[in-house]
Amino acid sequence: MKLVISIDVEEEGLFSGKYARTPAGVSNVAELRRLEFIPREFGFPLTLLATYHAARDPEAREVLRYWRDRYAAEIGAHLHPWNTPPFVEFPEPEPVRSGKIPLPVLKEKLANLAAAIQEGLGVAPRSFRMGRFDWGLRLLSLLPAMGFIVDSSMVPLTQKVGGPQQFLAPNDPFRLQLPAAEAAPLVEAPVTMVAVCPASARLVYRVSSIFPGARGERLRSWFPYVLAAGVNPVWYPLPSMRLAARLHRRRGGRVLHLFLHSSELALGGNPQFPTEAAVEGLVGKIRAFLTWLKKTGPVQGATLSELYEMEGLQEGRVGGV
Repeated sequence: MKLVISIDVEEEGLFSGKYARTPAGVSNVAELRRLEFIPREFGFPLTLLATYHAARDPEAREVLRYWRDRYAAEIGAHLHPWNTPPFVEFPEPEPVRSGKIPLPVLKEKLANLAAAIQEGLGVAPRSFRMGRFDWGLRLLSLLPAMGFIVDSSMVPLTQKVGGPQQFLAPNDPFRLQLPAAEAAPLVEAPVTMVAVCPASARLVYRVSSIFPGARGERLRSWFPYVLAAGVNPVWYPLPSMRLAARLHRRRGGRVLHLFLHSSELALGGNPQFPTEAAVEGLVGKIRAFLTWLKKTGPVQGATLSELYEMEGLQEGRVGGV
């Protein structure tokens, strides 16, 4: 089994519910030092998905270069459209869904993000994640032409009211069939989330589909909290992380994908971690999970872009997940 660990390297303030065009800063990026034990002790590489402001900040760039040069971390891209230029005015508050952003503007935002990473870090990013997991057909169709080969904007078994439909997305990476015939292949690498009982997901989806619109979406939205387990250390306790890994492996899963945010490593960056003890508890949970994972079966670290070369990936469609 392969293990991917991806980090959204981003600005402060997002867990306050505010989406400013000029963020408070990116000092939290320095706290990635807390995770140096992962490549040093376990040999697992990290995939660092940088936002526009992280890629443009001199101190944050130094941190990213350090990880790239010392620990062979992959530098990918993470789009926060609300603070990545160019900007347009919308009648509704941010964050505005990508499907409502004019296509030329969305394309230019992606280009500016990729250029900031290229200019600041000397890297042409190949892996991508959309802010707030806001994937959509229009967005995905833009990625291959910009050099991206792997997207990681899906979380199976989740549903936000008014958000994208990804409830029945596969648990393992798959090749995405984009409608445009000329589109280059794109691999989708979902964050690992598994149903405790395999049949429950399709049952809940079928029942919730009886109710139109927001009612059905609300019914699906509680599934991750009741009938699922995942390997995200912020969302789930250690026993649930172990359960998710065990079930995924038992069901033939080939890739575990663990993710978190750089801001969660800083005191108060996420309200769940207001103190040093709380942040250290999060880091300790990650260490305990990786220790258990290595003891229970063979596991090999991989970056997101390395998944592109995996053999035997299944085919999937945007509209069919």
